[in-house]
Amino acid sequence: MKKNRPFYYLFPSFFVILGVILIPLLYAFFISFIDLTKNVRKLDNPNLWNFVGFENYKNVLTSSEFYSSLWKTLYFTITSVGSEFLIGLAIALILNEQFRGRGIVRGLMLIPWAFPTIVNAVLWKWFYDADHGTITGLLANLGLTDGYSNVFANAFTAMNAIIIADVWKNSAFISLILLAALQSLPASVYEAAQVDGANAFRRFFKITLPLLSPAIMVALVMRTMEAFKVFDIIYIMTSGGPAGGTRTLSFLTYESSMMFSKFSYGSSIALLMSVFIMIFALVYIKILYRNVE
Repeated sequence: MKKNRPFYYLFPSFFVILGVILIPLLYAFFISFIDLTKNVRKLDNPNLWNFVGFENYKNVLTSSEFYSSLWKTLYFTITSVGSEFLIGLAIALILNEQFRGRGIVRGLMLIPWAFPTIVNAVLWKWFYDADHGTITGLLANLGLTDGYSNVFANAFTAMNAIIIADVWKNSAFISLILLAALQSLPASVYEAAQVDGANAFRRFFKITLPLLSPAIMVALVMRTMEAFKVFDIIYIMTSGGPAGGTRTLSFLTYESSMMFSKFSYGSSIALLMSVFIMIFALVYIKILYRNVE
């Protein structure tokens, strides 16, 4: 009886996971093979679940809006995560050094990450305001733009404005993970490398990066998963505009399901997103796993 006691403690969390994650996931998988839109329109239909097989996936994969949203999602994910990694690594390396006030700087570094995503989105939307925005005013005063301009009027500038807001918030998360890993690296390895005449450049690429591979993999996988399914910051800042210029896959899923009641179509997009996220994770593991071992 005592041997099974730990499993009893796990039952509450198991039921929470079952109700919050597993059941909705299975339901989404199920309705992706039926035409729930027809059932919504025809509630008196005796054939309640109209099974259509892979028709929803076929419609998604032959839709130009899906590939347009996929490209925007990939651009957002690669650009934002790549920028966050480089900035986060630089911050972690700086904060790993000894200097006066390092503890205060470390605390200040976490402030952007502590902001809720909605607050961060509203804050940056104010910064980009076409009439009174801080950033648009600064660009105008520097002569980089012809007066105050609306960055959200162009798809390219709107997407990059969102990326900047996302990088500002989440770079601290990556730097926190990498800083924790840097603190655990053995000093004796660096001392031996210095004795052998290795300069700072060689020590960084031959020692630091390989030893950071487990932490890098964790940071990249977590941030890629979050970035690929980005929705809230886009919903607040641009609502997918202008003219769908910032409509990612998550936003396309929202539009299809919640705005146009195409629940089966939206579920198919969401499940395809899961496949892409798994591919990203496998690529990271394939590249970094050799160093993890």
